[in-house]
Amino acid sequence: MKPRTDEIVSVVREEIARYRRRLAAGGAAGFASGPIAETIRREVASYRAALETAHVGRVLEVGDGIAQIYGLSEAMAGELLEFDNGEMGQVFNLADNSVGAVIYGSCEDIKAGDTVRRTGRLLDVPVGEELLGRVVDPLGRPLDGGPAIAAGKRRPVETPAPGIADRQPVNEPLQTGLKAIDAMTPIGRGQRELIIGDRKTGKTAIAVDAIINQTGGDVICIYVAIGQKESTVAGVVETLRAHGAMEHTIVVSAASSAAAPLQYVAPYAGCAIGEHFMHEQGRAVLVVYDDLSKQAAAYREVSLLLRRPPGREAYPGDVFYLHSRLLERACKLADRYVIVPADTPADRSDVAPGQKVYVGPAGRREAQADAAKMTPAGGWRVHRLPTSGGSLTALPICETQEGEVSAYIPTNLISITDGQIYLEPSLFFAGVRPAINVGISVSRVGYKAAVGAMKKAAAGLRIDLAAYRELAAYTQVSMTVDAATQRQLDRGQRLVRLLTQPQYSPMHVVDQAISLYAATRGYFDMVAVEKVPAHEAALLRFVREQHAPLRAAMMDDLLLPGEREKELRAALADFRDKTLVPAVAAAKAPPARGGGEGP
Repeated sequence: MKPRTDEIVSVVREEIARYRRRLAAGGAAGFASGPIAETIRREVASYRAALETAHVGRVLEVGDGIAQIYGLSEAMAGELLEFDNGEMGQVFNLADNSVGAVIYGSCEDIKAGDTVRRTGRLLDVPVGEELLGRVVDPLGRPLDGGPAIAAGKRRPVETPAPGIADRQPVNEPLQTGLKAIDAMTPIGRGQRELIIGDRKTGKTAIAVDAIINQTGGDVICIYVAIGQKESTVAGVVETLRAHGAMEHTIVVSAASSAAAPLQYVAPYAGCAIGEHFMHEQGRAVLVVYDDLSKQAAAYREVSLLLRRPPGREAYPGDVFYLHSRLLERACKLADRYVIVPADTPADRSDVAPGQKVYVGPAGRREAQADAAKMTPAGGWRVHRLPTSGGSLTALPICETQEGEVSAYIPTNLISITDGQIYLEPSLFFAGVRPAINVGISVSRVGYKAAVGAMKKAAAGLRIDLAAYRELAAYTQVSMTVDAATQRQLDRGQRLVRLLTQPQYSPMHVVDQAISLYAATRGYFDMVAVEKVPAHEAALLRFVREQHAPLRAAMMDDLLLPGEREKELRAALADFRDKTLVPAVAAAKAPPARGGGEGP
């Protein structure tokens, strides 16, 4: 609001006219300055009350998504800036006389001399249910041609990772639907499992299968595409939509055509969107970062343009922190408890002001002890808040060059994550898909993140496959092997064929356990290698139709106790006698006149 100068001028003129009239009448020559002073004082006071200040700087130079700005002496690191053309930027470098900022958008309309304003806030993104099924950029702007995101909440892109006391151990499985992973490198909710391998070896396919397998479940999925071709991202979106997975999925895309700053910030934006569901709703979230090696390259580009000192492979010295602060935000949050009246509804999620909240297993025991002391006896109970206990599972993807897992970025990610799935090109081109190298693929959570039925069914599977790989390499230089070695080789071939799975065809964990139990116990040893998939499908159909109560019991608790294991053995023996033995006999019999291929 500006001062009303016309009112001040009119008061001054009126007083001057009154003064002249007094002089003409021969009266005293006193000048009444009171009304003028009072008017000026009032206007100045009102002007100061509506005064608005802004910290403004000017662009010194701009290019390649980077701007050097003069005049923002009070700008803070990480603060959002607004340019004249409406584009947003973020402070990265704080120098003595200038500020280095990255531009989240096009810099074509920004030129030297343009003004830049501080916003006083950090970078944030819209979060909430409104993003489900949408494709957005790292700032939350839609890329799928749909309406603008009308999210009611926003969340900072960068937030501290939960502390140790706010977490609980990872022990709940997150099924990918892939037998080779769920059996040998099981993933738990809250885990960080790296998918690593050369380009075109099926890394993205594993992540997409994991997302498809969550259809109909309680897991929110976020796919973050970093530096991918737009056609590739569109293909992934169409695949997810075709399998009904976009209903529970959010795609955050910073394609290869996007500016380097957007590619750098995309994983943090996807993580922030997932954290909303984890912290605010207690949901399980799966976030795929595809891939972090391209994010590191974008960060290197930004850092070199900002003239930060380069280090190994020209990456800046804090490139490890780039990924560690991102992946440390993946966790399984601890459950929180409160003491409530015994008749409190089970879905209550609010906490009364001043009410004590108990965190974790130790907190639950303390709450139970406190509730036992309260009166009346039996009138109180310990209530778990349904918005607690959420999880965020991270599946970062890293691309290697010629299988060089000892390069800078791959070794950083291997040391940060809780295990890795290494995809070997030679296996991929040999038709083994997913092309997992059993020897160096590991899950550091182990079978704590596997269901009971899978633990029993896949016991010894990794050792059997590793022994098969060594024996297969030995037989390449030796033509003669004994009968026991040949049996081990034959079973290994059938296990490899059984673990080969078509793309976008995830299996339920119970079906995986049944087929793996049959294979590791030798029920497929009599079957030709190329016939293993067909007989596996026949086995699952046989169990579903002829032994439905057994499968229903396994579906109910995902366990395989002693009595149930006997039932499964009996079902497998029944399948062998009724299906496998006749099929093998028919295959060995001479073909009937007219030819034809046996079962």
